[in-house]
Amino acid sequence: MVTGGAGYIGSHAVVELYQAGYQPVIVDNFSNSEETVLAGLQAILGVAVPCHRIDCADVEALRGVFRAEAGIEGVIHFAAFKAVGESVEKPLAYYRNNVGSLLALLAVMPEFGVEHLVFSSSCTVYGVPDALPVTEATPTKKANSPYGATKQMCEDILTDVAAAPGNPSPRVILLRYFNPIGAHESARIGELPLGVPNNLVPFITQTAAGIREKLTVYGTDYDTPDGSCVRDYIHVVDLAKAHVVAVRRLLDRTAADKVETFNVGTGRGNTVLEVVRTFEEVSGQKLNVVLGPRRAGDVPAIYADASKAAEVLGFKTETSLADSLASSWKWQLSLGE
Repeated sequence: MVTGGAGYIGSHAVVELYQAGYQPVIVDNFSNSEETVLAGLQAILGVAVPCHRIDCADVEALRGVFRAEAGIEGVIHFAAFKAVGESVEKPLAYYRNNVGSLLALLAVMPEFGVEHLVFSSSCTVYGVPDALPVTEATPTKKANSPYGATKQMCEDILTDVAAAPGNPSPRVILLRYFNPIGAHESARIGELPLGVPNNLVPFITQTAAGIREKLTVYGTDYDTPDGSCVRDYIHVVDLAKAHVVAVRRLLDRTAADKVETFNVGTGRGNTVLEVVRTFEEVSGQKLNVVLGPRRAGDVPAIYADASKAAEVLGFKTETSLADSLASSWKWQLSLGE
């Protein structure tokens, strides 16, 4: 079961799961995704992926999916609101959706004997780190946004539930993502924000395509190489492949502990202005860039130490920043065809 499987990361994970021999089942309420994604998946895979249009926080609806799709062996839980800035404006919606959907899943999974859960976490759990790069042992600090706080809460809930006596209690892999960008090479699926984008790269591509008048870079006075924020940008297909590796580890029962945590990033940091320049180089498009003030909830700089994922999971990213941005531009152009 792939909750949020019609979303940006979820849809790419569905492709990689299917191509690795698994049978993904999508659960999504389409509150932040489009049903056209299902057609894109079918075009890539040649088959229709089963999809249940429900709210993951609805316990009874979840039970219905588990009954209808007999034999579910594991869950990848993507379904969540994910915009840092929006979470500052609408904190209650984020707590209700992000924490509520996980609680509903944890209530239903034991009823159907499902033990395996890969959880979509985030580098936001580290707050503003004291040192870079961050490792899985880096202390989590007070989150800079309600979004980050929901991810911390969900990690704590999963750790407590996995440690509780009883059978079956879940076996969990927490994947702490950094910043996914890019699109599938087919340009059939990609990042498709509803309304005004909250993430950098869709704003870049929409500005290049003339959909947006300008690109605002929020904050240019941080203690970074050029004053703009530093992030670890990972291609979404690389990120999706990490989920396949995690699922396999759970199903093969090779995990060392009931809860394991892995950073999923490239191990490199790039500034926002570096991303802008790289996009202009690979696309040949000159962007109308406006320098703006800092934005609430933003961490000045964060990037991963990705060595644990490499050593334990055998997972490494494969795609460069330039190639990732080129795939984003190809996807944006396909939307206008």
